[in-house]
Amino acid sequence: MSKTLPDLSPKEASSWKALEKHHKNIADVSILSHFKNEPNRMAYTTFEWEDFYIDISKNRIDRKGFDLLIELAKESKLEEAISAQFSGAKINATENRAVLHTALRSLKKDPVFVDGQNILPEVQNAQNKMYAFCEEVISGKWKGYTGKSITHIVNIGIGGSDLGPAMVVEALAHYQNHLEVRFVSNVEGDHHVEILKGLDPETTLFVIVSKTFTTQETLSNANSIREWFLAQAPVSGIAKHFVAVSTNLEKTKAFGIDPENTFPMNDWVGGRFSLWSTVGISICLAVGPNHFKALLHGAGKMDLHFQEAPLQKNIPIVLALLSIWYNNFYGAETEALIPYTQYLRNLPAYLQQGIMESNGKSVGRNGTRVDYQTGTIIWGASGTNAQHAFFQLIHQGTKLIPSDFIGFKKSLNGNQEHQQKLLANFIAQTEALMTGKTRDQVLQELEKTKLTETQKKELIPFKVFEGNKPTNTLLIDQLTPASLGALIALYEHKIYVQGIIWNIYSYDQWGVELGKQLANTVLEDIQKGVSNPHDPSTLNLLSRI
Repeated sequence: MSKTLPDLSPKEASSWKALEKHHKNIADVSILSHFKNEPNRMAYTTFEWEDFYIDISKNRIDRKGFDLLIELAKESKLEEAISAQFSGAKINATENRAVLHTALRSLKKDPVFVDGQNILPEVQNAQNKMYAFCEEVISGKWKGYTGKSITHIVNIGIGGSDLGPAMVVEALAHYQNHLEVRFVSNVEGDHHVEILKGLDPETTLFVIVSKTFTTQETLSNANSIREWFLAQAPVSGIAKHFVAVSTNLEKTKAFGIDPENTFPMNDWVGGRFSLWSTVGISICLAVGPNHFKALLHGAGKMDLHFQEAPLQKNIPIVLALLSIWYNNFYGAETEALIPYTQYLRNLPAYLQQGIMESNGKSVGRNGTRVDYQTGTIIWGASGTNAQHAFFQLIHQGTKLIPSDFIGFKKSLNGNQEHQQKLLANFIAQTEALMTGKTRDQVLQELEKTKLTETQKKELIPFKVFEGNKPTNTLLIDQLTPASLGALIALYEHKIYVQGIIWNIYSYDQWGVELGKQLANTVLEDIQKGVSNPHDPSTLNLLSRI
């Protein structure tokens, strides 16, 4: 196994030890106190980049702690690790692969080599093929087996072949053309039945996304949908209504898909980072090649920022370091992501895969178990819905939950009154989480009521908010394909920074394999009546199916 990344336990870094000591000194200091103690606090806690404004001032850290985190990044040899990724080094060491989803959106003209070959011409060819195909479908020139144009797209995939494209298509609904795009992922039969309701086989195009064309869930759905299609159409129609994103031309051809309509994938693009590739063909169909190119361009700009900005002004790096601060020094196990737009309601679910599949590791790059926490549990929902769902826990619960608030200055549809109310909540919630409400403030409020003195006294503890809850604010001008691309790329790079500092490999995902392997054994039990060896609980469950 090639060693292309440093192997340094963070606990051995002098800055880590200094952070442990510093945390003890400031753990109980309020964020408001940091503002009082640091007249120039906003200078190092706010960042402007393109149409992004980032405010990390509402965090339980001071300038000394911030500087120590930057020192931790340096001691972890983060800058060298970033260079290694973009140069095409095989940083996914356990799978002996480069990690180059960034090459799909590269704004540089410099060649990128994998195994001695410049991959950029290959990237360009695949993109041009996808763009030409999408233009043909969108324009109506692509005809189904009866000569009708396509009106509906069904994406068949799972994991990265579903979550990313589905999230982006929903996020860019404002920019969508006349094609209606649906997604089927779950192996549950009821799912694909619901997705197929109301569809006309004469005007529906199915996109099967599977690198190996063997993924159980995807192939089960694809074969069932193929049967549905053939119940109403000839076999020859498959070539006009099914396309694939895969490397297995033999299996896609056997399925009935024209080899010309199979789009390539690459080993150096991990599934959860693949929406930038031909895996994003459903995005391209939904919004057109120009908007897809803008999505790539926004991500490419964030890539340049990640590569070139100094550590202390590098947005993905700073957000990653703050996450480590809470995870490893405060013991916070979860992070909430609150996008204040309904368009991004599925961003938390998408980032759950990106973050938790990448950094949910307990073995360091040296092959031994780590003795510190890695990974964070990601969850969230769109504001203001979230405020009426789980904000109670963040405000008055017993858990420390650092939260990212993501908002946009301008609405897409121009309703100023609604946007002002949305932004008022967006800003007020971070203020409320920081300032809280004291016992005296509660008492002043209760004095204006007609409650008895006894009733007031009883109510006070229930209405107090301790505050001091940390948040990051990401304020963006408007939700565009470019700003969305930059936002997604920001969180991708945050993942890598955390992995480097935690001394783990972020880009493999062996943890998803065991359950899939056992599922094949259990399926044999169910379908063939075979009695494979299992534990008592599993045998009991099988007996009830």
